[in-house]
Amino acid sequence: MKVCAAVVQMRATRGLAGNLETAEALVAQACAQGANLVVVPENFAYFGHKPLTELAATEKTAAEKTAAGPARALLARLAREHRIWLLGGTIPVAEPDDAKPYARSLLYSPEGVEVACYDKVHLFDVDVAETDVRYRESDDYRAGGNAVVADVAGVGLGLSVCYDLRFPELYRQLAGRGARILAAPSAFTATTGRAHWQLLLRARAVENLCFMLGANLVGRDDKKNPTWGGSAIIDPWGRVLAELDDEEGVAIADLDLREQDDIRRNMPVMDHRRIFAV
Repeated sequence: MKVCAAVVQMRATRGLAGNLETAEALVAQACAQGANLVVVPENFAYFGHKPLTELAATEKTAAEKTAAGPARALLARLAREHRIWLLGGTIPVAEPDDAKPYARSLLYSPEGVEVACYDKVHLFDVDVAETDVRYRESDDYRAGGNAVVADVAGVGLGLSVCYDLRFPELYRQLAGRGARILAAPSAFTATTGRAHWQLLLRARAVENLCFMLGANLVGRDDKKNPTWGGSAIIDPWGRVLAELDDEEGVAIADLDLREQDDIRRNMPVMDHRRIFAV
């Protein structure tokens, strides 16, 4: 009843080939430490790249699983070679006739098969006052419209991405659909990450009595797109099981599902919910 989970933290400023090489090395590092579920960050391959519509076309559509582009091909190969469950952050993926791609998170089985995907629902359209930086993710991406819980060897894995962390109703849906582990591959900004990143990870874990896997890009000194790092694994009681600061690497921890059962039995918050009409 244990899952050995790892979150990868990396810079994504080396160009596509360099980013893929870095991701491959860090996934291998996690597997060497015993991980059987690995999460890599949001936009690990194409961070800062434009134009996204052309990049998304190279990654094909969800129906063309055997003809994937470079990022998807790498994820499938790593899952198969290491015999792990691999959640591939996000990559831009175009669907036929769509003007904009989705920011798609892809889950691969130990056979290297793409078994689930989640299109980021909440797009980061924010003005960060402290830095006068304006983010408009909707200029480049379409928003998804579905909550997704994937079956990872009999354990429910709830999928989310980055800005989703600020919307607890999504995670309540995921928990209600059977999620025991929540994953949030991210590219959280340095300013918002300093203030809220781990706070949000712990809140989503505690209120849903789930394990939370937060895999973030890092690059606090990046002048154009600074990202916070701080990747962490949180248990259902809000305890930090493993974490990184601002270095590249992996954080790894055993997720004790029996202990989670005990916590949920002693504090059955889902049974105690009372919802009132507004």
